[in-house]
Amino acid sequence: MDRLSNTVRPYAWGSTTAIPALLGTAPTGEPQAEMWMGAHPGAPSRITRPKSSPNTTGTPNTTTPPERPLTDVIAADPEGELGAVTVARFGPRLPFLLKLLAAGSPLSLQVHPDLDQARKGYADEETRGIPIDAPHRTYKDANHKPELICALTPFDGLCGFRRPTEAADAMEALGVDSLKPYVDLLRAHPEEAALREVLTAILGADPAEMADTVTEAAAACERLGGTHAPYARIAHHYPGDPGVLAAMLLNYVQLQPGEALFLGAGVPHAYLDGLGVEIMANSDNVLRCGLTPKHIDVPELLRIVRFEATEPGVLRPEASSSGEERYETPVDEFALSRYTLASGAQPAELTAPTPQILLCTAGTVRVGELDLTPGQSVFVPAAEAVEATGSGTLFRATVAARTV
Repeated sequence: MDRLSNTVRPYAWGSTTAIPALLGTAPTGEPQAEMWMGAHPGAPSRITRPKSSPNTTGTPNTTTPPERPLTDVIAADPEGELGAVTVARFGPRLPFLLKLLAAGSPLSLQVHPDLDQARKGYADEETRGIPIDAPHRTYKDANHKPELICALTPFDGLCGFRRPTEAADAMEALGVDSLKPYVDLLRAHPEEAALREVLTAILGADPAEMADTVTEAAAACERLGGTHAPYARIAHHYPGDPGVLAAMLLNYVQLQPGEALFLGAGVPHAYLDGLGVEIMANSDNVLRCGLTPKHIDVPELLRIVRFEATEPGVLRPEASSSGEERYETPVDEFALSRYTLASGAQPAELTAPTPQILLCTAGTVRVGELDLTPGQSVFVPAAEAVEATGSGTLFRATVAARTV
């Protein structure tokens, strides 16, 4: 078992205070958006485990070893770190990435491809010779990116299309004449066609010509308040962006601490505000559809998006007799659960045949011989015996049990 040293990503949308408050450190004044825990090549966690080498001097080595990227540790012994079944199923890499995510302003509207779409899209762009770091590159790898966000504080987001008639009512209430064609489309067509035509029209319009419409819509949202208030807040951060209108097609969701959202392939979504624990398949594949200066691949996006109205499925953990509270999802790459530990209680038995990352988010938790305070985490290799005690909250990230 190894204590993790993790990188915090300073994306512009990040909160300046949420992650420092959890860690008990002073804010720097800069945004601290995501703390990554895992073996993603973009920012792998680091550990101080020494490399295996014979000691020829006969004397104990008391020198603290240098930090090593977890990617290197896994690459040196994939089956020892991940377990034979995980390697056979996903290859010699950790199949999930765990994060602390702190949104201080809205993230971009986005969707993720399914596995088949990702493989075909990646192969196509490789064949066409598009550099992996090109701004217009869509597929960074051949993997899908299902994800789960679990709220640690009240957490706001957008998730999935709402019914076209609801979106039409919301737009019509703004009293903006230039929105009437969208309102008419939303009312006149079957659900899938209505959502597709309106999103296509929004993304295909000239941004300069759309700016006045978005500005008028934002002012009306501010004036009306209530259910329109979230879209006014989005417009404040992205003035004139057509994505503000696209956002009005989506369900607004408020999570309370402990509640979660699962985002599957093709579901448009955006996080708006709050601190949460996020877990995802280890991929960078994101197709954006607004609220961003980055490239929007409209044809590919329209092929990936699932144009169907859905009720956002808010997940609550399912308790077990062992004290583990599981967030059930339909994917194999990851499983997320939490333990609420109390002083003097029986230790929580966490030994598993799969690799694990354990993250403390409240109190003080002892994992093996290591004490964890909020924001601290450990990597546990497959099959290593481990128990947790103490008083606090511990999140457990691992590979789904049905995989093994």
